[in-house]
Amino acid sequence: VERLDGVTRERFLRDIYPRRMPVVLTGLELGTCTTKWTTDYLSQAEGSKEVKIHVSAVPQMDFLSKNFVYRTLPFDVFVRRAAEVKHKEYFLSEDEKYYLRSVGEDVRKDIADIRKQFPILAEDVHIPEYFEKEQFFSSVFRISSAGLQLWTHYDVMDNFLIQVTGKKRVVLYSPRDAPYLYLSGTKSEVLDVDNPDLQKYPLFVKAKRYQCVLEAGDVLFIPALWFHNVLSEEFGVALNVFWKHLPAESYDKTDTYGNKDPMAASRAIQILDRALKTLEELPEEYRDFYARRMVLRIQEKAYRNDYG
Repeated sequence: VERLDGVTRERFLRDIYPRRMPVVLTGLELGTCTTKWTTDYLSQAEGSKEVKIHVSAVPQMDFLSKNFVYRTLPFDVFVRRAAEVKHKEYFLSEDEKYYLRSVGEDVRKDIADIRKQFPILAEDVHIPEYFEKEQFFSSVFRISSAGLQLWTHYDVMDNFLIQVTGKKRVVLYSPRDAPYLYLSGTKSEVLDVDNPDLQKYPLFVKAKRYQCVLEAGDVLFIPALWFHNVLSEEFGVALNVFWKHLPAESYDKTDTYGNKDPMAASRAIQILDRALKTLEELPEEYRDFYARRMVLRIQEKAYRNDYG
């Protein structure tokens, strides 16, 4: 993934954004957070308010099999525990991993916004405003233990991943490689992107891997629909900023996480499911014939010409 230093808003919107490729932006003015946010400062700044966290006994978290538990801890206790490698106090095991993904007060209705959930810390951050204010969707505060790896998934909105402290490796795949990623909803079933089980997932070798390492102060632009897999190489604090790049009415109003498919896409998939159910009324030979014709029609009408 390309690294570019000191990119202005104008240059980003003119040269980088239209390409719809991930890029690491370095040397941006992010505020005092990059120097200030030590474990001591973090735990004292927001005190002992309760936060809901993911706790995992294994480094690779899997959202599909849910191999982690949700627990609640006071924020200051959580920060100190997440920064340790071995724990004296723990839920599952002494080397368990912790992960905080901030959420709104009411998870079903409220969107994550650092200014509301962590107002004191929000004052230390200058979010690069490369998009219009009304396009803003959410700012998600994240803290991860060293060694924790998140599942590969896509989001339906554009995203800046701001690495404030610590170091992360991010592996990305283009939306066009979706057929090789064994999707279940927005998530890939291939957990171990470094040593995939190719007997189970033979097509995965066709997916082109893009990779970058984010150091403290780096900002990764992840365009909507790009798949990403994040490994925290060190204990670290990050902030994601999601914004709407489609007209506001395209998105599902009940989406608080920014990962529900656009309304038109959801409707199209429902219609397709009904069409497939209708095909079941035919004998297998006919079903196969008309299904292949439907695939050709979809390719002809909806695929882009500039890639296969």
